[in-house]
Amino acid sequence: MSDPRKGPFHLTNTLTRKKEEFVPLRPPHVGLYVCGPTVYSDVHLGNVRSFLTFDVLYRWLTHLGYKVRYVRNITDVGHLVGDIDEGEDKIAKRARLEQLEPMEIVQKYTNGFHDVMRLFNILPPSIEPTATGHLIEQIGMVERIVKSGYGYEANGSVYFDVPKYAEKYAYGELSGRKIDELITNTRDTEGQDEKRSPLDFAIWKKAEPQHLMKWPSPWGEGFPGWHLECSAMSTKYLGGTFDIHGGGMDLKFPHHECEIAQSVAADGVAPVRYWMHGNMLTVNGRKMAKSEGNGFTPEELLTGNHKLLDKGYSAMTVRFFMLQCHYASTLDFSNAAMQAAEKGLERLMAALATLGKLKPGAGNGADIDALAKRCYAAMNDDLNTPVMIAELFEGVRIINSVNDGKMSLSGPGLEQLREIFQSMVFTVLGLKAEQQTTTADDAAMSGLVQEFIRMRAEAKARKDFAASDGIRDRLVALGIILKDTKEGTTWERA
Repeated sequence: MSDPRKGPFHLTNTLTRKKEEFVPLRPPHVGLYVCGPTVYSDVHLGNVRSFLTFDVLYRWLTHLGYKVRYVRNITDVGHLVGDIDEGEDKIAKRARLEQLEPMEIVQKYTNGFHDVMRLFNILPPSIEPTATGHLIEQIGMVERIVKSGYGYEANGSVYFDVPKYAEKYAYGELSGRKIDELITNTRDTEGQDEKRSPLDFAIWKKAEPQHLMKWPSPWGEGFPGWHLECSAMSTKYLGGTFDIHGGGMDLKFPHHECEIAQSVAADGVAPVRYWMHGNMLTVNGRKMAKSEGNGFTPEELLTGNHKLLDKGYSAMTVRFFMLQCHYASTLDFSNAAMQAAEKGLERLMAALATLGKLKPGAGNGADIDALAKRCYAAMNDDLNTPVMIAELFEGVRIINSVNDGKMSLSGPGLEQLREIFQSMVFTVLGLKAEQQTTTADDAAMSGLVQEFIRMRAEAKARKDFAASDGIRDRLVALGIILKDTKEGTTWERA
């Protein structure tokens, strides 16, 4: 990393509320943990934005020459309805509604999640651990918390003693919450009287007889608290203290606050050096939510099959649209913004095609080295993708000027410009050129899709709805949308 263009990388640390120079604990190695999905439903567009943020971080750190171990978990147990310590497990509830085994639900929506990540060209992590695959580590952490005096057993459940922890440590430091205000603003809720304080949270929960997902433990049959898995798995794979922990801003409290408390109570050290949080996605100025009727699934976005959409948009258009806003800012989704992003991406990709055909000239009509430095400076300034994209469009102006004969670039200058666009557009921003197919390609595609339609019909006939839905979801991930009608199933490209 001696290239002077690269300079120091700064990111905003949620814990200190400051933009700080990133200095890894064990260079050139970097440990990165990101909270993954709870696999009980389809991924929505707001989720995609969060995972895209950390995809760009992963890409940038790798581009700078760091060896990144990227861990992103799968929550397949313990996340209760309402995000509190009472109620039904979200996965178990969906399993009951769909009349499937909980692990069928987990597999179905994990597959769907991976399909959506591939669709938006979001790179897979180095390790993708599951909560159910790390029960031993979670039980061990609960035992250490109890031994340290910050956990207590009550009727087969184990709770974290928040007020006792707050006597010594700064509970609420990450989210800016104060313990006295939390106590004042918290009411006792029905069924939680076994807690010593309403602020306490479950780190192991007793399972009732009808509960579908439960395991033996020193405290009886139960399941881990939702917050526990990330503490156990992040430190297992990245060490007791690691570099960066990321997630959506909605996870700052209580999830990430509880993670810090658990790790400190269990092992005596703060687990994370840099906390990083992405902001939310809104639609026409309102928060994206199913209850608002404005939550798009990737399938609806690709097809335009939603009352708020004028048309369908490609996955790369959506990715480009999201990159035009800084990850820490609220991003507002609208048809006008999407159509502007679509035109901008077309212009960028057209310039790339032109760049490949340009011939070197006698002089240097533009300072390409300065352009490169500005691109690196933007990304090193807390992943400022909108500024970097603006610099790329300055490069587009140069490309078009050379193509029109208004400017010339020498061979080295032209090669440097190509290297900038190749690395920044494809490697760092993760954009891909939209695929164009020939007549022969269309015929082959039609044959393959018809075969998948036949397989899906057979799965439906034998009432294997998981397989049927899986085939549909895989085709959606490839940009193929199925439509069931009285006459049969038809298909179209997104």
